[in-house]
Parts: sequence; C-alpha cells; structure tokens
Amino acid sequence: MQLFLEKVVEDGYTSYNITRGGYVLAIILAIIAFAVVSYFMNADGKFRMSVKQLTFSALCLALAFVLSNIKLFKLPMGGSVTVFSMFFITYIGYLYGPRVSLSAAFAYGLLQLIVDPYIISVPQLLCDYILAFGALGVAGFFHNSRYGMFKGYLAGIFGRFFFSTLSGVVFFADYAPEGMHPLAYSAAYNGSYIAAEGALTVVVLLVPAVRAALNRIKVEANEKSLKKQVSLS
Repeated sequence: MQLFLEKVVEDGYTSYNITRGGYVLAIILAIIAFAVVSYFMNADGKFRMSVKQLTFSALCLALAFVLSNIKLFKLPMGGSVTVFSMFFITYIGYLYGPRVSLSAAFAYGLLQLIVDPYIISVPQLLCDYILAFGALGVAGFFHNSRYGMFKGYLAGIFGRFFFSTLSGVVFFADYAPEGMHPLAYSAAYNGSYIAAEGALTVVVLLVPAVRAALNRIKVEANEKSLKKQVSLS
C-alpha cells in the first residue's frame, strides 16, 4: 500500500496522498478499462466496437473530464457543480448500453482520482471514486427504453448520490453538526451539488433542439442510416 499511497497526519487527522506509483497504477487501470470497452458487446449486438464507436466514446469521456474541471462552485469538503460533466458519461450508456458505459464510468472515476483526490482510507477511496463515479454507468441499462436519455441520466446521478452519501455516513460522520444525524447531513451535503447539476442538465435536455441533436448523434454513433429514426428521449 505504501507504494501507492503516502500517509499524511495533520491536526490529528490522517489522510493519504497518491504516490508516483499510485498515479501510474491509476493511469494504467484507466487505460485498461477503456481498452476493454472495444471487446464488449455493444448496442448493435457486435462484440467489437468500430473505430467510429470508440471515437465517440473517447470524445464523450474526454469531454466529461474537461467539463469536470469547469466548476460553477465547489464545496469545502469535496463535491462541486460542474458544467454537464456527469451527463456525458451517462450519454455513453445511451449510445452503447451498460457494458460500455460501466467500463467508461470506471475509467472516469480513476481519472477523477488522479486529478482531485481526497483519501482517508482505501474503502473510502473505493466508495467515493470507483463506486460513486462508476454508478454513472448504470445509465446504459436504459439505452433502448423510452426516454432513455433522461432515465439513464437520472439513474446514474442517483447512483452517484447513493454512494457519496454512504461514504459520508461511514467515513465522514464526525463532520455532521451536533444534533444532526450523519445520514441527514450526508444526504443534504451530497444532494446539494448533485441535484443542482442534475436540475441544470435536465433543463438543457428539455430544449427540443438539444434533445433532437443528441438523438441524431446516437443514430450516427451507431452507424445506422440517418433515415432511421430513434425514439425521442
């Protein structure tokens, strides 16, 4: 563990910094996770994704990563409202289904760990970065359903909320104000930034032109004829 994490004790609190070996491991795992995507069965029933499909997935992942660093506001103990970053991870699921989206979300969680880590233990690391961000990948289970883009996004951000709240209860209960239950505090804290970004994103998705454009991209991304229509989300 010392090869990947370095203990830091400050004001009686113990946290961990990622070592050079930890960064290398996280980058390797992220690359492997995204590479595995090309061997998963995608929405059209093929086991290997085409260059075009890989390109669309990589662009969505890169866009989500870039937008995650454009923060409208950031909370003092982690969490922030970004410019639609979570949506583009769930959108991968809308394009290609759960197997691809879960792998992409796992890679995204590792990237977030590399860029903005706050670690107090390995279980907390797994909960806040692997499970919470990885939960965005459940959006893929709605890729063929009516209003799948909306359902997938809402399911994804709820999954992130669940694991972030769980982390707050288990690992950060001491931060809850006196007289306030840790569950209520964690739910309010994590719900504030996740709900704010979710509401902002849904408002944009309700614009007919935006929704129609995203559905056209899905048709193109799956290499189907543009004459074929997908159900509007």
